[in-house]
Amino acid sequence: VQLVESGGGLVQAGGSLRLSCTASGFTLDYYHIGWFRQAPGKEREGVSCISSSGGSTNYADSVKGRFTISRDNAKNTVYLEMNSLKPEDTAVYYCAARFGQAKCVPSYFVSWGQGTQVTVSS
Repeated sequence: VQLVESGGGLVQAGGSLRLSCTASGFTLDYYHIGWFRQAPGKEREGVSCISSSGGSTNYADSVKGRFTISRDNAKNTVYLEMNSLKPEDTAVYYCAARFGQAKCVPSYFVSWGQGTQVTVSS
């Protein structure tokens, strides 16, 4: 089971990025996927999660209305569209998978990618 994140980078405040999480070695279709982030000196936190069907999503209050999670099972990829980025969104973003829906907290997820850095300048 391998997850690979991509799409991070440096962007000015107010800008946008789209992160991708692609699976290799397995099919994402039956997995609940989450995006998490960890800023320096802070604990890893849940950003957004999506059910295997894509029919259920949830978001951290801090990103509601700005971030959108989606999935394309045909491409074996989950996306995180991030708009109106703020400096406080700066962090390493990780995607993670678990079989079966669960709360969008890191401890419930067992398979993790290596992360992609997102830096938002003011």
